[in-house]
Amino acid sequence: MPVATNQKTPENNRPLLVTENLKKHFIIEESLLAKYLAGTKDRVVRAVDGINMKIFPGETLGLVGESGCGKSTLGRTVVGLYEPTEGNVRFQDKPLWGQGSISNMILRRQAQIIFQNPYSSLNPRHTVRQIIGVALDARGTKSIDKEAETVGLLRRVGLRSDHIDRYPHQFSGGQRQRIGIARALATNPMFIVADEPLSSLDVSVQAQIINLLEGLQEEYGLSYLFITHDLRVAYHISHRVAVMYLGQIVEIAETDMLYKNPLHPYTQALLSAIPSVNAFHRGERIIIEGTVPTPINPPKGCRFHTRCKYSMPICEEKEPQLLPVDISEQKGHSIRCHLHLS
Repeated sequence: MPVATNQKTPENNRPLLVTENLKKHFIIEESLLAKYLAGTKDRVVRAVDGINMKIFPGETLGLVGESGCGKSTLGRTVVGLYEPTEGNVRFQDKPLWGQGSISNMILRRQAQIIFQNPYSSLNPRHTVRQIIGVALDARGTKSIDKEAETVGLLRRVGLRSDHIDRYPHQFSGGQRQRIGIARALATNPMFIVADEPLSSLDVSVQAQIINLLEGLQEEYGLSYLFITHDLRVAYHISHRVAVMYLGQIVEIAETDMLYKNPLHPYTQALLSAIPSVNAFHRGERIIIEGTVPTPINPPKGCRFHTRCKYSMPICEEKEPQLLPVDISEQKGHSIRCHLHLS
């Protein structure tokens, strides 16, 4: 996979999207007996637990981490599919929830999502015309213009005009994902969450979809939150990368900076396992011992301390905050770790 040639964050001081102490918790519905045996009224999954981040116009922020760390929940919360348990999301300086919030109709037009599985995210009973037509309706497209708009979108994502009346089962996985991208584009959005859009595709098709997304970003000035478990993909497409662990961001920096000089032990371990970027890391592969703790009952203090070889007594007692690294050459680099911030 080729290396991205432009990994500098677009120069715009006003963010498009901001999260403010964003939390999304899910209550586990259990029987009264199960609650009694657990010794609590309700058990809560802390999927997203205090996220502060910014995404700028024309920027791709890559979001990486192990499965189950809360990446997809964060993505769905920032586009309004989930209501936050605490905190808020601001889109163009307007909150998604509460007083003065942006209307659902405006949000649906300006923020879209591309789902992970192109086999389940498209209605099997609808043709491409109907699938994209729903999004065009949200934009307020006149009926007389809908067919021309749909054909134009199909061509822009690399499909043919005669695909318009076919059903999803008549397409390959890569073609289905292109339909999903066309559907997202139909509302003329400013921001798109791409939730692991490559994970079910062959490597050759992945490269094609990445090139398509980059071309669309350049053409329309789109901003992406690109969710992936593949750090090679994140390196290629992202201006900045945020590393997530157990509901929290533990490190965030410009892509080149993060890959050349990762500071958090978790980030170091993830990057050491990728052969394509081993040129940045001269040491041996770092093995993370143990399993990921449950988000129902995360460890006290630093959430990574149960698997970290550098764990100190303070790590077990005090939760570190995500703070900027106080090094001039690491400007824009923030980390949640006592080892580097103490």
